[in-house]
Amino acid sequence: MDYQQSPTGKGRLFGVGLGPGDPELVTVKAVRLIGEADVIAYHSARHGRSIARGIAEPYLRGDQLEEQLVYPVTTETTSHPGGYAGAMDDFYAEAAARLAAHLDAGRDVALLAEGDPLFFSSYMHMHKRLAARFETFIVAGVTSVSAASAAAGRPLVEANEVLTVLPGTLPASELAEWLARTDAAAIMKVSRGFAGIQTALDKAGRLADATYVERASTHRERVQPASDVDPETVPYMGIVIVPGPLASTGPLVHSASSQPADAAPAAAAASAAGSLAGRVDVVGLGPAGRDWLTPQAQTALSEADHIVGYSTYVARVPVNGRQRRHSSDNKVESERAEFALDLARRGNRVAVVSSGDPGVFAMASAVIEVAAQPAYAEIEVNVIPGITAAQAVASLVGAPLGHDFCILSLSDRLKPWSVVERRLAAAAAADLVIALYNPASAARRQQIVDAKAVLLRHRSAETPVVIGRAVGAPEQEIHVVTLGELDPDTIDMRCLLIIGSSQTQLATGPGGTQRVFTPRRFPG
Repeated sequence: MDYQQSPTGKGRLFGVGLGPGDPELVTVKAVRLIGEADVIAYHSARHGRSIARGIAEPYLRGDQLEEQLVYPVTTETTSHPGGYAGAMDDFYAEAAARLAAHLDAGRDVALLAEGDPLFFSSYMHMHKRLAARFETFIVAGVTSVSAASAAAGRPLVEANEVLTVLPGTLPASELAEWLARTDAAAIMKVSRGFAGIQTALDKAGRLADATYVERASTHRERVQPASDVDPETVPYMGIVIVPGPLASTGPLVHSASSQPADAAPAAAAASAAGSLAGRVDVVGLGPAGRDWLTPQAQTALSEADHIVGYSTYVARVPVNGRQRRHSSDNKVESERAEFALDLARRGNRVAVVSSGDPGVFAMASAVIEVAAQPAYAEIEVNVIPGITAAQAVASLVGAPLGHDFCILSLSDRLKPWSVVERRLAAAAAADLVIALYNPASAARRQQIVDAKAVLLRHRSAETPVVIGRAVGAPEQEIHVVTLGELDPDTIDMRCLLIIGSSQTQLATGPGGTQRVFTPRRFPG
């Protein structure tokens, strides 16, 4: 089918089936449409990993807008006044509104679905809410039933046999009745009640013929008799197949998985309940790049209506046409916090972004301080932690922060240098490993010179010093020198320094690389 651009100027919604997990089982049509779409949408749990996105990743362009639709609740309890159903109805309505914003703007949206979009798929909930307003197309996908049968190397039905697809969430007695009167069966949704499924299979006299298939077609595929499976080990991506009488003869054959080793299957459930009303999330972006971004931070960014922050950090957030971006100078933290809280007070979801962790010399303190004012007392504020620069630099050389350490900023813009110097001397005298933030800038050159002098009054000139510059960026540099060798002229604002204690040691790794560590035990 040739999909023509809509004459209305609005975008088109494509429900794209991705198959059971192997990226090579994605259809040619699905690959083409994924590559052409303006927006890629997918569901995930709150941990941020998405089975659908993992399958489709080889076919993404890299410059597309992404909408991550995070389930508010799955098996856990919820405080929503409407219970589970109410929480899910609100979620689907909000998710549909987010997609509709793109479609109204003329952007084509590919909503990814594992298996087939109209077979036990969350896509159906978007289809029911959007198909009447926008042109909608379905791209069929290989179902998990077909993949499980292939994995077991056993046909499900032959001749005139009847196949019944059953949800494993049925009561065991009802499930047993269905199993007793059908020729063949595929049992879906097996993770929560597998012990009951085994009971139903046994009661119906079908347990001996039943085969359990886990993560069919992926590199983590598992196939074994259903009677041998420990119910405690069954994940979300499991299925039981019960062949019909004609197909059930012959031994169980486990076919080879076709999944590439670098694919990323994951459980697709669970999240935390919470309001979708106005709120502020202060989000830590980590040192740099998607690899340093936590799933929790990624979720908060994808759900936001507004992105607020210092221009350098806002630029690190992928552009989403549904969102508004507000960049400002690095010296207006209180004004930025007040602006974000005002947006939230009008019912918006706002993400205030910081590099590293927002609670370490960053925006969390400013936002919480302003939010303490009576005018913002009812605004929900969440701090989403991030990987700090200190952690990132330390990880690249070993474990220099393995014992007691402190973090100090050498900037005297918000506190007097006399305070900085006094605290630095105290930390040095206490023999703490010290992580130095903001060690120098174009306008602040003397502070690092003075800091070195203070440290040498308490530390040996042979003390290891780790210099991390632009960690996580393509131009990243890591150097290990001694305190005596430290050249202040080589230090700038993009650097973080870790000054070792008296116990910090050097070791040699593969290829002559240097490792730095501070032992967990202190002498005496």
